[in-house]
Amino acid sequence: MKLRIAGTVNDSIVDGEGIRFVVFVQGCIHNCPGCHNPQTHDFSKGNEVDTDDLLSKIRANTLLDGVTFSGGEPFCQPEPLCDLAKKVKELGLDIVCYSGYTFEELIEQSKDNVYIKKLLDLTDILIDGRFILEKRNLLLKFRGSDNQRIIDVKKSLESKTVVECD
Repeated sequence: MKLRIAGTVNDSIVDGEGIRFVVFVQGCIHNCPGCHNPQTHDFSKGNEVDTDDLLSKIRANTLLDGVTFSGGEPFCQPEPLCDLAKKVKELGLDIVCYSGYTFEELIEQSKDNVYIKKLLDLTDILIDGRFILEKRNLLLKFRGSDNQRIIDVKKSLESKTVVECD
């Protein structure tokens, strides 16, 4: 399945717990002022890749703890990311997903888009919320502004309320 990406990183330690393969998707509607990755906003840029090619790169790195979907906005391309996430989970790796949408917004959108729901179901940790320059905090782990949350998606879906990670 085809996915438009800005790039990948083979072994990040700043995009979630452990050693991670990071997929930076191309395209974002949020356009947050001060965004760390503004080059990922334009939907027409980047490169189209096959999710199986990304999976081959992931398989080749035996040190990985998981895969992170960042961006851009991953939930603008939920179908191909579901395809990739499902195969990543079969390898025993976890999924971290960054989104400018809040968890609550994604739940609402999932009522109209089954792939958003499927991607949430496959995600272990969600870092949610738009980057807000006025709330920027360089001391935060894995996020850029105080409004963003690190969410345990499985527990949140089960309890039907946001459960943040410690």
